[in-house]
Amino acid sequence: MIEPSPKLRGSIVPLVTPFADGRIDVEAFESSVERQAEAGSDGIVVTGTTGEPTSLSTDERGDLFERAVRVAAGRLQVVAATGSANSAETLQLTAAAQRADADAVLVVSPAFVMPSQKGLVEHFATVAAATDLPFLIYNIPARAGVGVTAETVKRVADRAPNLVGLKHASPQLDILTELLMSLGEGFRLFCGLESYSYPFLALGGSGLMSAIGNIFPVRVAEMCRAVERGDHESALRLHRELFAVNLAVFFDTNPGPLKLMLAAQGLGNGEVRPPLVAPDVGVRERVLSALETVPESVTTSY
Repeated sequence: MIEPSPKLRGSIVPLVTPFADGRIDVEAFESSVERQAEAGSDGIVVTGTTGEPTSLSTDERGDLFERAVRVAAGRLQVVAATGSANSAETLQLTAAAQRADADAVLVVSPAFVMPSQKGLVEHFATVAAATDLPFLIYNIPARAGVGVTAETVKRVADRAPNLVGLKHASPQLDILTELLMSLGEGFRLFCGLESYSYPFLALGGSGLMSAIGNIFPVRVAEMCRAVERGDHESALRLHRELFAVNLAVFFDTNPGPLKLMLAAQGLGNGEVRPPLVAPDVGVRERVLSALETVPESVTTSY
C-alpha cells in the first residue's frame, strides 16, 4: 500500500514549450513557470506531451528541467517528464532530472514500439530503479499505441518502491477505483484527459495535469481545491465553464490548439515545432469560438 503524502496533489500544469523562430524561447518559458507560481498552481510538468518532447533534444529537455527548478524555487513541485521511445534515452533524461533536483519524474509508455504488458513492467521498473525520485507512470494509449493496465501498474509497484502514481489520459476510468482499492488512497492518480477533469477528481483522483492550466491556472487549481474540501457544486460549475476549451485542445494535435488559445490571450506566438504545424483556418475558428464561451468571470482572473 502507498502511504499518504501531502506532496503531488492538486493542479500540476503540463507547460507548453515556447518557441521563437524555431528556437526555445527560454525567457518566455521561465515567465510561464513564474506565472504558475503566482497563480497558485501546485506544480508543473516539464516536457510532457504538451511540451512537445519528441521535437526537443535531450540537452534541451535537461536544460528546461534545470530552469524550471531554479525559477520555481520551491514554490512549485517540478515533475520532469523523462519518457522516450528509447529506453537508454529515458534513463539519460531521468538522470538529468535527478541532477536538476526535480521533485518527481513522469515516464510515458514508449511510443511506436508497442511493447507487451510484460515489456512495460520491465521498462518502468528499470527506469524507477535508476532514480531516487518519486516515479509516476504516464498512460496515454492514444499517443503511445498501447495502454497500461491496472495489473501492470501493480506489478511495477511490487518492484519499485518509489512508484507513487499514474497520470491517466484515457476515458477508461475503472482503473482509478481498481488502483485505489489495491494500492491505497496514497497512490497519486492524475487526470490527463481534460474533458474528464471533474469526474476523475470525484472518483478519488489526486489532481489534474491539465493543459488548460496554461491558460486558466487559477480556475484549474480552484477545481482541485473545491473537490478536496467537498464542494462538488463549485467544482462541477468550474468543469462546465471550462468544458468547451477542454474539448478544443483536441480539435487538432495538442499543443497546436492550446498555443493558439494562449496567443489569443497575449501569451505567446502560437509557434510549434515541425512536424507539427499551426491549425488551419477552419480549426482556428472552432478553437477561438470555444475560447469565447468561457465566462468573463473566468477570463478576467486567469
